[in-house]
Amino acid sequence: MASKVYSMRVNAPIEGVWRFISDIDHWAPLVPGYIEHELINDKESTWTFKSDLGIMKKKIQLKVDITNWKEPNNVAFDLTGINEKFTGNGYFEAKQIGENQTLMTGSLNIEAQGKLAKMVNSVLKTNVPEMTQELTEAVGLKIQELQKQ
Repeated sequence: MASKVYSMRVNAPIEGVWRFISDIDHWAPLVPGYIEHELINDKESTWTFKSDLGIMKKKIQLKVDITNWKEPNNVAFDLTGINEKFTGNGYFEAKQIGENQTLMTGSLNIEAQGKLAKMVNSVLKTNVPEMTQELTEAVGLKIQELQKQ
């Protein structure tokens, strides 16, 4: 399983971080390759994004199931491939480290299954760490931008 945990300091109080990460509509568009997402209910959504798997560029559709909303510091989710055989999970976690500073951690684990799993999983070992860092940084920077407004 390809995985990565990435942390960064966000210049915002933990309440500001929670306000942002507790709403999928805020951070789904920040996923690298984002095309669209649709909320099914308050804990389920589908996401569509473009993925570059080395020699293959694919449009990937995932079902995202929120498994934990723990205010003010944790949103956890499971991922299930809709059009491709992927499974995985991830989370955002926030820890206040100062009055207006929060350590935000993003985690992502993804595994391919099926006929091409071996090849796709080797590509995911490179892509998932990059995607995790990009998403965590994009979320953190967006939160900081919103704090200034």
